[in-house]
Amino acid sequence: MGVVEGLTEFLPISSTGHLILAGALLGFDDDKAKVFDIAIQTGAIFAVILVYWQKIRDTLIALPSQKQAQQFALNVLIAFVPAVVLGLLLGKAIKAHLFTPTIVATTFIVGGFIILWAERRQAAGGNAVRIHSVDEMSTLDALKVGLVQCLAMVPGTSRSGATIIGGMLLGLSRKAATDFSFYLAIPTLIGAGAYSLYKERALLSVADVPMFAVGLVFSFASAWLCIRWLLRYIATHSFTGFAYYRIAFGIVVLVTAWTKVVHWAA
Repeated sequence: MGVVEGLTEFLPISSTGHLILAGALLGFDDDKAKVFDIAIQTGAIFAVILVYWQKIRDTLIALPSQKQAQQFALNVLIAFVPAVVLGLLLGKAIKAHLFTPTIVATTFIVGGFIILWAERRQAAGGNAVRIHSVDEMSTLDALKVGLVQCLAMVPGTSRSGATIIGGMLLGLSRKAATDFSFYLAIPTLIGAGAYSLYKERALLSVADVPMFAVGLVFSFASAWLCIRWLLRYIATHSFTGFAYYRIAFGIVVLVTAWTKVVHWAA
């Protein structure tokens, strides 16, 4: 589960969706498993911090005196707020009704077609790039990306996919949208993990520490490899390949569920 989280968290293919499907196959889908899925995202975030440490360190050092660093930090905070508000309001209902393999598979397919549309729109010149670096983003740009991130509350949508593709549609370059998605992931996923652990602390015990530790370590290692690969990949490629993967994988899940070839747990 840690490897699945690390490899899928920052690709536009939905880590939550893959964890739900993997958990269904493994029979690891009870309430404790849901806490585990959210908690191990922290391991992936440590990988982001490591890869982007130079920018993060420079921003923290310059924060008291440089306006650009202050604007960047404010942008990340503003983009983070919508997910907090909607998460607190709707999180329980979403987990109760939408965390199912069928919904995940359907969302995979729909999201795949949206990525194809966005990529073709940009290729046709219908989406002019006006922001080439995260430092060029305005407060309004950050808020819009933060609102788009809220779509990822529906499992299978992909937080990184929503923020990257949404950012591109809003005028960010592919690199700027990807970078900001990674920076935004830091408070979003750490906050979600800490809140989930606190809220469901009654389900956990000291005996769970080894399980969570293994998940965190493998999530970190696989995410670090994935981030480094993705940053090289987007320099010369579009996200079209991920769109076809989403569509194909979603169809496979729906077909195997309908034919009962695979018993996907509820």
